[in-house]
Amino acid sequence: MTSAAITEISDEAAYTAAVQTALDAASAYYGDGTSTLDDDDYDRLVRGIAAYEAEHPELVRADSPTGKVAGGAVVGDVPHTVPMLSLDNVFGAEELATWAAGLERRLDGPVERWSVEPKLDGLAISARYVDGRLVQLVTRGDGTAGEDVSHGIGSVLGLPRELAEPVTVEIRGEILMTNAQFTDATEKRVAAGGTPFANPRSAAAGSLRAQDRPYSVEMTFFGYGALLLPGEAGFGAGTTGDLAERLPELAHSEVMALVESWGVQTTSGTPVAASTADALEAVQARVEQIAEARADLEFGIDGIVVKADNAADQRRAGFSSRAPRWAIAYKLPAAEKITKLVGVEWNVGRTGIIAPRAVLEPVEVDGVTITYATLHNAADIARRGLMLGDSVTVYRAGDVIPRVEAPVVQLRTGEETAIEIPEVCPRCGDAIDSSQERWRCVRGRACHAVASIRYAVGRDTLDIEGLGEKIIDQLVDAGHVTDFADLFTLEREQLLGLERMGETSTTNLLAAIEAAKAKPLNKVFCALGVRGTGRSMSRRIARHFATMDAIRAADAEAFTEVDGIGPEKAPVIVAELTDLAPLVDKLVAAGLTMTEPGALAPGTEEETEDEGPALPLAGMTVVVTGAMTGALAELSRNEMNELIERAGGKSSSSVSARTSLLVAGEKAGSKKAKAEGLGVPVATPEEFADRVRDLL
Repeated sequence: MTSAAITEISDEAAYTAAVQTALDAASAYYGDGTSTLDDDDYDRLVRGIAAYEAEHPELVRADSPTGKVAGGAVVGDVPHTVPMLSLDNVFGAEELATWAAGLERRLDGPVERWSVEPKLDGLAISARYVDGRLVQLVTRGDGTAGEDVSHGIGSVLGLPRELAEPVTVEIRGEILMTNAQFTDATEKRVAAGGTPFANPRSAAAGSLRAQDRPYSVEMTFFGYGALLLPGEAGFGAGTTGDLAERLPELAHSEVMALVESWGVQTTSGTPVAASTADALEAVQARVEQIAEARADLEFGIDGIVVKADNAADQRRAGFSSRAPRWAIAYKLPAAEKITKLVGVEWNVGRTGIIAPRAVLEPVEVDGVTITYATLHNAADIARRGLMLGDSVTVYRAGDVIPRVEAPVVQLRTGEETAIEIPEVCPRCGDAIDSSQERWRCVRGRACHAVASIRYAVGRDTLDIEGLGEKIIDQLVDAGHVTDFADLFTLEREQLLGLERMGETSTTNLLAAIEAAKAKPLNKVFCALGVRGTGRSMSRRIARHFATMDAIRAADAEAFTEVDGIGPEKAPVIVAELTDLAPLVDKLVAAGLTMTEPGALAPGTEEETEDEGPALPLAGMTVVVTGAMTGALAELSRNEMNELIERAGGKSSSSVSARTSLLVAGEKAGSKKAKAEGLGVPVATPEEFADRVRDLL
């Protein structure tokens, strides 16, 4: 995280244009949530305006967005009892330290305690309660007055109509949409004849303001503050009990605990829960944890808010015209940007799945230059109303695959063209099976034999050393192999006829192919590339059925007995195995191992009086993250998952409340932060190795 760039402004004409562009973008952003600029470009523009004004103070325009809440573009008609201000920004650890030092100079002493919480990417809202009942919702507006959106009461999760206590207070927080709510809202809007929402924030802003629409959507609220509603403001006779005396003196963290006790949702149950720290080093560590957790969240954040937690420190620091001096927003790299969709490529995967890929004007998102992004399928393109030449919102967080979210329809010029949807398989020219949303070539794996074979012989499947891509290409081109079963009937002369294959390399490759015949059932099943399965699922299936004969004889109901296979996936697996029957027959004829060591076929029991000690991970769900060290240093992630399952556990790739243990190696990131937030036990690689020592 480094200091942010700015938009360079060269002269007064450029400055005037920049101010107008910023005002227009802010007006749209704080209006219906749409904007011609993404957050990063808007921030760069405003910083450029501020830099120009610092050099030319005599030219500063009255309508400049600098130093104003909401960029000065929003006007409300409901006065706030206390100004609802914005936050100033920093863009890295060095800037955070400089800001903190300035605050402590202002306080003439150290900050007693810091509060660290996520900066939620939604719509700031004031929720007013009288005697515990929700009576009004007001947007931030220009900070002094906002818009009444009380018609939204009842559509927001986490914001109860009644508090657990009959208090008269104002809860401040953020209304946003989770990923699932955003998908639902977009589908409903498109079905009603509208255009797709550009992002979750615009969906929340637009949906909250809309009063006349033929569908309903759900949103989510997270509280981040509370203050008293004075009786003279027309909201009742004040508060009950001693709240009026206590609330102004409570630390921010204490206020939020009280808010949560009333039944209002806060971030406490999430991996980015608000926390406190006594030293700036601990603040920075928590900032990094929240940043790393960003990719796994079900809702958007665009930074981390750092505050002086103590009420006395806040009062002494005071406010500027735009923001509190005791709080700062530590901005994260943009997770979404606007760029141009310049093309669509249609690729065919190893199982025959036809997948479109967006070709973009290169754009930097979350610190990475993005040129391609996923488009899922043809139906997804149609739902989003995408066209070639569109300005599109591209989203990426952490290590998530970039995706095109939606077109920015207000930037269309009329020169956009329809995306051409293929009528035949773009690889082989055969027909397309379009009976499901994910289209597939009717030839299936035969359409892309090279990809299927490469997958089958990889390290995590049959692991045939020496069989590289160039050799596979030559074997397929020469007609020696049409699937990976043909590898086991290759003759020496066929290999010697290939480029760069001499006597020694041929001998070694034939030996590696022969050794692959002894691979356990889970490796052979994984090599088949059955849709809906992968390495972990292949291990579960192999352990459950024990033999290939039992797998082939199983019906859909039998497959649902395997952990992780439901009634929708089971018939797909059965159908796939039917299609793969000729390939499996060839593998049997070639002499491959078709059993899983140590597994018992369904309906059989091991006759023994002494079952022996329980496996060390029996009944546990284990997640591995980071680089392994010590005795585990040489194990791949797949080998770690195999070790977990040999020890009786279930390997998983994501942390949840059901996770029993996280093995956190070097540079463990968001998964460790999420585990700690959920109270999941965390072990080092060395501690885990001790636990499974007998199986290493």
